[in-house]
Amino acid sequence: MSNRLSGIAASNGIAIAKAYMLVDPDLSFNEETITDTKREVERLHDSFSESKKELEIIKEHAVKSLGEEEAAVFEAHITILTDPELIGAIETKINDDKVNAESAVKTVTDMYIGMFEAMTDNPYMQERAGDIRDVTKRVTSHLLGVILPSPSLIDSTSIVVSHDLTPSDTAQLDRQFVKAFITDIGGRTSHSAIMSRTLEIPAIVGTGDATTSIKDGDTIIVDGNTGDIIIDPSDDEIKQYEAEAAKFAAEQAEWKSLKDAKTVSADGKHFDIAANVGTPDDLDGVLDNGGEAIGLFRSEFLYMNSSELPTEDEQFEAYKKVAEGMNGKQVVVRTMDIGGDKHLPYLPLPEEMNPFLGYRAIRISLSQQDIFRTQLRALLRASNYGKIAIMFPMIATVNEFKQARAIYDEERQKMIDAGQPVADNIEVGMMMEIPAAVIIADKLAKYADFFSIGTNDLIQYTFAADRGNEHVSYLYQPYNPSLLRLIKQVIDTAHAEGKWAGMCGEMAGDQIAVPILMGLGLDEFSMSATSMLQTRSLMKRLNTDDVKALADKALELETNEEVQKLVEDSRK
Repeated sequence: MSNRLSGIAASNGIAIAKAYMLVDPDLSFNEETITDTKREVERLHDSFSESKKELEIIKEHAVKSLGEEEAAVFEAHITILTDPELIGAIETKINDDKVNAESAVKTVTDMYIGMFEAMTDNPYMQERAGDIRDVTKRVTSHLLGVILPSPSLIDSTSIVVSHDLTPSDTAQLDRQFVKAFITDIGGRTSHSAIMSRTLEIPAIVGTGDATTSIKDGDTIIVDGNTGDIIIDPSDDEIKQYEAEAAKFAAEQAEWKSLKDAKTVSADGKHFDIAANVGTPDDLDGVLDNGGEAIGLFRSEFLYMNSSELPTEDEQFEAYKKVAEGMNGKQVVVRTMDIGGDKHLPYLPLPEEMNPFLGYRAIRISLSQQDIFRTQLRALLRASNYGKIAIMFPMIATVNEFKQARAIYDEERQKMIDAGQPVADNIEVGMMMEIPAAVIIADKLAKYADFFSIGTNDLIQYTFAADRGNEHVSYLYQPYNPSLLRLIKQVIDTAHAEGKWAGMCGEMAGDQIAVPILMGLGLDEFSMSATSMLQTRSLMKRLNTDDVKALADKALELETNEEVQKLVEDSRK
């Protein structure tokens, strides 16, 4: 008999496959005294050899999916496995102390890890501690005869089940085999959820106990449209969902026919549908899905996917590639948004009780201006190759925006004085993601060229609820009238100053929210590329007078649920 679970629908679609449990196994062991040291040393070498083979496969996959530079971390791990000093120290521990290989590996590697972690003035060497820790886990798994799951080793049709998925985990997923994923924790705006939409695979997050309710090899159905999971489904249930999947595929085919169409409402009003991207490699997805602009280039991924601060030239090449690839369509680049849950190993940040409320984004840029100025120069250079716009994240006060704008103006003038070409039509705007900024939007609108509403953080800060915490996931309420009123205030104040207002949070592609946002007068809807054609299809069926009346009603309601019901009833 089948069992059911439910979670948060993070990415649309339906998948039916066997479960692949991406869960760390129990690697505990006891120290043992041994007499056959020769055999123990052989076990050690076998475990190192098997680990090296695995890492070579993982590296080969990473090169294809991430590129040579990002795959270098696995080459570092392979180098550790061939280090004669490390291997010799472990062999000596086995022979001299007559201990089992597992214990010798742990003792020696703990010594190296402690030594590297103590090098607080050398971030690069501190990183090596993490590399050794990863390698130790892999070697220990082979000594214990335990399989260590790895996303890049999946070679059959599977649904990945994990407590959570890190960005590096999701980067290794091969869409040829991974048909969906399920996590215990997270919300619709967690990074794993956002990545699932980029990969165009169904996903359900925040289930609470998927890793304990599902066993490796179980047949499961994932309904990413509703958040439902069926474990060990019956033949009838499989047939039912195969029909649902076919229906969804037909809808996707219909959306694809709109690739080259303009985004207009039923009564002819035009809206801009744009994409959120993380790297230049995402450009194909934007163009394949008919993007009219890039409303959010998350430039922090250039920093996160590097072992050191990216140079001005490296950034320039990335921005240039995207600007040229969009063929004159606008590309809005968000300046470095590091901090919160996004860390750089080579840029140590202070330990904080509440990192989402701390030293992050524009606050880092304003205090470490050498990093900020380097990025601005790269953007100014790239402005000659397309329509670049720049926006600052996490602005809370007028002074913050004015200070950031002044630094931009200084760098621009320096380049002009040096005879370097700079586009003369660069718009400089800001993210609207802090309630304090929304309250003074009328003041900020006098200085910013545009607003882009970052609903992921705006919801988090408005409801004082961590967007990645499943215990307060019920407070992720994108339709709550309190939030809708904040959004209306941003749009109205922008329009009053003759400026445009966009949205680059996940709410922009939410099919319940879209009619309300149209009614509120939002100009640009920026979302995961995979949501664009579905949204365009929806907009073509809506009349602006009707959605304005709908939005006016929504603003007067009391709860998130009432607004959702209002929209759903309007479609009947």
